[in-house]
Amino acid sequence: MKEEDDNYTTIAQNNSTGGGNNDKDEADSFTVSRNNVLSTIESFIEQILRIRKTLLGVSISALVLAPLAIGLSIFLLRHPSFFTILDQEDEFGLVLSILLGAVIVISSIWLVAGILQYRIIDSWKKKRYNDYLKEKQEVDKKIASQYGLDMD
Repeated sequence: MKEEDDNYTTIAQNNSTGGGNNDKDEADSFTVSRNNVLSTIESFIEQILRIRKTLLGVSISALVLAPLAIGLSIFLLRHPSFFTILDQEDEFGLVLSILLGAVIVISSIWLVAGILQYRIIDSWKKKRYNDYLKEKQEVDKKIASQYGLDMD
């Protein structure tokens, strides 16, 4: 943040001094502010790519654990001794059946959310970011040649 403040101070000083190099000063200030914005955007995109890996892990866990929870719940509901427990234990059987039903509903929602999230994350290809970098370099070259700027 300190570096950005220093850059803006330098830009303001260059703009306030006036003089014969006013066009060069404006080009320099444009380059500095453009580089600040682009570096911020690039760091944001890199953070998103890191978050993508975490979200991919969450969606894969949903794809694995949700069917497991649904399967175990259905197995318990269909097991012959489950009905015996329901008959013998009135309150416990009622609470157990409500909890198993809740596990099935929540796991189904979790499974659908995991599938949707996996599809969305899968569409975030690194290729898009690489295409962005290539296009940015082409635009930088075009702007540099148009305004006679040095490429850093």
